[in-house]
Amino acid sequence: MKFGIVIFPSKSMQDKANSFRKRYDPHYALIPPHITLKSPFDATEEKAKEIAQELDKVSDKLKPFTLKIGKVSSFAPVNNVIYFKVEKTPELEALNEKLHTGYFAQEREYTFVPHITLGQDMSDGEHADVLGQLRMIEFHHEQTVDRLHLLYQLEDGSWTVYETFQLGKDC
Repeated sequence: MKFGIVIFPSKSMQDKANSFRKRYDPHYALIPPHITLKSPFDATEEKAKEIAQELDKVSDKLKPFTLKIGKVSSFAPVNNVIYFKVEKTPELEALNEKLHTGYFAQEREYTFVPHITLGQDMSDGEHADVLGQLRMIEFHHEQTVDRLHLLYQLEDGSWTVYETFQLGKDC
């Protein structure tokens, strides 16, 4: 099975992202708007239980923190993904680092760029047009993050929550 670790933004932030995703993201129906903390990885059901125990330990020791989301950006020219940029705070970086060291050690495919995808798999022309339009929108959102989620992928390609972990139980 495939698993991943994410933060889900607030309902209002998800609604805002989905207003763009339904037009520009072919994965719109497969997963809600999210910030990826750990890219998809393979694990057995038995291993998933162990991962959940480790995530519980990690989340207990981390305090809730403020997530700041603003401006639209893109990964072009590497790929035509348009996203809401998430500020890389020390707390968010520390959380991401904990999910890539020790028990969770894994070689990273990409540098950590926290974001919420708005559109992907676009032609160069469509990407340039949509990015130009979305960059004109003034946008700023802040919220407290107090949990993270272990997801797993279903046979139809959609993702669902395996377990949710509250931050700061030991703080």
